Amino acid sequence: MYISETKIRVRYAETDQMDVVYYGNYAQYFEVGRVEAIRQLGLSYKDMEAAGVILPVVEFTAKFLRPAHYDDLLTVKTALKEMPADHRILFHQEVFNEAGKLLTVGKVLLYFVKKGTMEKTTMPAYLEEKLAAYF
Repeated sequence: MYISETKIRVRYAETDQMDVVYYGNYAQYFEVGRVEAIRQLGLSYKDMEAAGVILPVVEFTAKFLRPAHYDDLLTVKTALKEMPADHRILFHQEVFNEAGKLLTVGKVLLYFVKKGTMEKTTMPAYLEEKLAAYF
């Protein structure tokens, strides 16, 4: 299993009138977690795109357990519980507050596709090599 952690500070503009992080912002928090998880492997999502492979989101789920508020320092935990297979990669994500309380859980399914044609493809070999050590 591969696990990565990323810190994000809640900005004022990300909260609603109830002083709670607006639910739509979790898609961005999860994205930051995924991009940083790839970066922590020594790779860059930007470089993957430049090499012709992109990762569109095809499913996104989230369950909100507790609220986050302005200026909270959040930890986004991103995990790959299984080695990506075929054209699919499934990220399991959790968001914790500074006290270590679990706020949100979710899953994001993405496909490896060829840039330009959007044809499904397999995981790039260089990403597979990096992940192999964790499975």
